[in-house]
Amino acid sequence: MPIRRTVVRALFATVLGLAPSAAWAVEVLVEDWTRSSLGATGVPSGWTAYATLGGRPRYDFTVVEEDGRRALHLKSHDDHSTIAREVAVDLNVTPILEWSWKVVKFPEGADIRHRETSDLTAHLFAVWPRPPAWLRSRLIGHGWDERLPAHTIERSRKSSAVTFVIVRSGAADLDRWLTERCDVREEYQRVFGEAPDNPRAVAISIDTNDTHSTAEAYIGRIAFTSSASPSQPK
Repeated sequence: MPIRRTVVRALFATVLGLAPSAAWAVEVLVEDWTRSSLGATGVPSGWTAYATLGGRPRYDFTVVEEDGRRALHLKSHDDHSTIAREVAVDLNVTPILEWSWKVVKFPEGADIRHRETSDLTAHLFAVWPRPPAWLRSRLIGHGWDERLPAHTIERSRKSSAVTFVIVRSGAADLDRWLTERCDVREEYQRVFGEAPDNPRAVAISIDTNDTHSTAEAYIGRIAFTSSASPSQPK
């Protein structure tokens, strides 16, 4: 996984005895979509399909240039499509999961609090795989919900492995690029009551198979960083 030169700078600052706030941010890039050709469709390069029971995945995904930035354009119609990518991160160094996204459409009638309507527009998971995967793996999904308030935590009604954290709520910011920063280490401690191991993967999902509706969103750059403040323009 690419590690930017900010890592070297941060280590140099540590050797000099500078306080962490004086050091450059450490960052581990997960994806910026430059390794895929514009217009590439389906499961992007470097990612794998992540099967979900009864998902009927279509992988209606396209690598695009949107508003001057590379992104993955995700569309869903009566399906549940999920992709995953392995990561190598140390949450003691880079606990902040940072990504940009633009949500265009919520699945109509979705409500993750009920099994029969448990859909979300594009959302991003940190994944701790543990065998057997269907029973013991732990996934924290970061979602944007039309109705549930931000900071809501909900266990999935369909899988004991999944917990959702709602990071943004409502339709006011639809069709706008936004950058989110979530402290994955702190979230894991809140959800599971213990310090986390390092996640082994990141997954992206879009889900409309329960409401039989449509959803649309863009996911931009994804990284783990040491700072809750942006280390560079996004």
